[in-house]
Amino acid sequence: MSMIELIALFSGAAFVAGLVLVVVALVGTRRPAGPAPGAQPGVRRLSTGSGSGRREQRRYQVLLGAAVVAGALAFLLTGLPVVGLLVAVAVPGVPWLFAVGRAEQRAIARIEAVGDWTRRLKDICGTGQGLQQAIVGTIATAPEEIQEEVRTLAARLQAGWLAKSALLAFADEIGDPVCDQVVAALILHLTDRGERLGDVLGSIASAASAEVATRREIEAKRTQPRFAVRFLTGMTLAALAYALVNTEYIQPYRTPFGQLVMAVLGAAFVGLLVWVRSMSQPPRPARFLPAPDPEEVIA
Repeated sequence: MSMIELIALFSGAAFVAGLVLVVVALVGTRRPAGPAPGAQPGVRRLSTGSGSGRREQRRYQVLLGAAVVAGALAFLLTGLPVVGLLVAVAVPGVPWLFAVGRAEQRAIARIEAVGDWTRRLKDICGTGQGLQQAIVGTIATAPEEIQEEVRTLAARLQAGWLAKSALLAFADEIGDPVCDQVVAALILHLTDRGERLGDVLGSIASAASAEVATRREIEAKRTQPRFAVRFLTGMTLAALAYALVNTEYIQPYRTPFGQLVMAVLGAAFVGLLVWVRSMSQPPRPARFLPAPDPEEVIA
């Protein structure tokens, strides 16, 4: 086998491995609930990402295009396919690594918003209004973090959804056990029409405040491993930048064996960054409410 063939073989293998890493990093490995996706949905997911909002999908597409362009430029400058691949992985990977902790901060803010919304719902229910009218009445004052979900919940109730199914869908969109407690109390109220709903909602809101305080304290203790993630990410950027401008530094890697060594070292370093990042992430809290049954949506 000639040297050109070896380079082509290693370049193809490295490209496939890098593509898998990019997809796993940006899209994730957990398949959403629903029917098994076919070929077309899979292609669409690869091109738009897993973001539900238009802004998130747009950002994913911009990063994907920037990764391709940056990888191609790095390959043209150095003539090394593995360098181009590492640069292409770094374009979406660096923001992903630097954004460590943002998801948890957003989750904490949403829990706090659920607690505030619960208090407002309790106050409106205390005026004698029915549950559906009370939920619709909280649209104007719903916290910004969950305003879209509250609007969707009210719209579903007004469109004729079963109250239980609409509430379960709301809990599924929030995706936190604190919201599950609120929804469970509302569903029980629909069943037994008890008169202590306000007291229950007040207790849950107080528990939500305590949960927010606890999570923020835990979040503060995760600053050290997250600093390590950012430090290692900065080292990666510096090494890549130095390799692009210093041809003597990457001269030993111009052989097929050198490209293989670079690919192995690069994969190991990326794996280390992902592992350290995972150490600084909290486990996903377990929920106890199921998703709504699609056959029991409309009354």
